Amino acid sequence: MENTQAKSSSKKKQNKVFKFLDATLHTVEKFILSWSIIVISVMTVGNVLTRMITGSSWHFAAEISRLSVIVASFMGISYAARKGRHISMSALFDLSPKPVKKALSIINPLITALVLFIVSYYGAIYTYGIYETGRTTAALEFPFWLMVVAIPVGCFIGGIQFLRNMWMNIANKEVYLAEDKKDYDEQ
Repeated sequence: MENTQAKSSSKKKQNKVFKFLDATLHTVEKFILSWSIIVISVMTVGNVLTRMITGSSWHFAAEISRLSVIVASFMGISYAARKGRHISMSALFDLSPKPVKKALSIINPLITALVLFIVSYYGAIYTYGIYETGRTTAALEFPFWLMVVAIPVGCFIGGIQFLRNMWMNIANKEVYLAEDKKDYDEQ
């Protein structure tokens, strides 16, 4: 009996740790995405206003905007998967009966996660290759590898989120598009 209680207590502690890590990751994702969008907006508007007033553009605006777009795009994969707001071709899924939807809701996230892990692997190799060259951006001389490191990181975290979505469908009877988002037909 004591052994069962100890296992239950250990599982509860693990669950708390996972929930804390998940909440922290969610906060970091929101922070990164919010600031990326703000930076893109400031660079675009500021560059246009400066060009209209002074007749010349900011030489660094394109580099900072490109960095922000890369970060927002690839870190957004994870956030979109978490919220079930990712782009999907759902015609077959929507027209399928519940047993087929259930199977697709397990297979699709698994395949997507595998593809994201593969892209993350090759993205890490690419990033390391750029790091080794010492390449920098032209205007700010910012290390270029810091610009593309969001590719493997975002794809890896996105893969984890899709595995999580797959697990939600394995562990529950209902069909989930994300952890807290059930299929529209289920609601």
